Amino acid sequence: MSETIHFIGVGKMGLPMATHLHAAGHTVTVSDPDAARLQLAAARGLKPASPDALASAGVVMSSLPHDGALRSVGAAVAATLPRGAVYVDTSTVSQAASAEVAQACEAAGVHYLRATVSGNNHMAEAAQLTVMASGPMAVHERLLPLLRCWGPNHFYLGSGEQARLMKLVVNLLIAQTSAMLAEGLTLGQKGGLAWEDMWAVLGASAVASPILKAKAVQLSKRDFSPTFTVTQMNKDLDLILGEAAACEAPVPQTAMTRQLMAAAQAQGDAGDDYAAIIKAVERSAGLVP
Repeated sequence: MSETIHFIGVGKMGLPMATHLHAAGHTVTVSDPDAARLQLAAARGLKPASPDALASAGVVMSSLPHDGALRSVGAAVAATLPRGAVYVDTSTVSQAASAEVAQACEAAGVHYLRATVSGNNHMAEAAQLTVMASGPMAVHERLLPLLRCWGPNHFYLGSGEQARLMKLVVNLLIAQTSAMLAEGLTLGQKGGLAWEDMWAVLGASAVASPILKAKAVQLSKRDFSPTFTVTQMNKDLDLILGEAAACEAPVPQTAMTRQLMAAAQAQGDAGDDYAAIIKAVERSAGLVP
């Protein structure tokens, strides 16, 4: 069944997700505050539209950078969509901000599905994302054909904000993996091991997780081109620490990782991949300027 979808936010993640929906035969319009992103979307056959397109869309989706953007878009969706329409948000945001949007949507009779995704922009382009959903189960089941356009792995986690928290749990482990690599690689270099040799061994060892193998392609060449920047990871770490405080869950290692990420940002690596935490630890050991 073909859907009429308006997709808000066609950044590095939103653009490929909207593209896959279009390729699957759905009618997709898009909006974004960045004119350059809209030009890229138009080149892929997606039709730029004004926010007025919300009123005519049966499904509105969004990929947004932070809580403030979600609150703004969520308010517009609740005020504009007709009763019975569906709003799907894929952003990494706090449970509190998402719950505010849920309350506004419920009051307006709009169904609200949280559909967070795990994976980078390359995985989004390849339709290899993992989708973690929460909200009304019936809405999730109805929209599964749309969500499957983004990747093969799907999890329904509950009726509330579970998808938001699960995404933060995943990102906590990703951040900690980078901190673990930073310490291990620095130790190896200080002891005389060659950078390339360490990556070769790690990729064949018991710690060779999918993310380590994916990072090895670039990092074995010391290429810190971003899939997800230090600045973006710091934003997510702040969300994680906020949720941990609210839940009274001790996360001391994550707090230390946030400080190391702050060092990477302060040392000029804000726009590099979050794996630049490695350089921050190397600097503390006197290995790089």
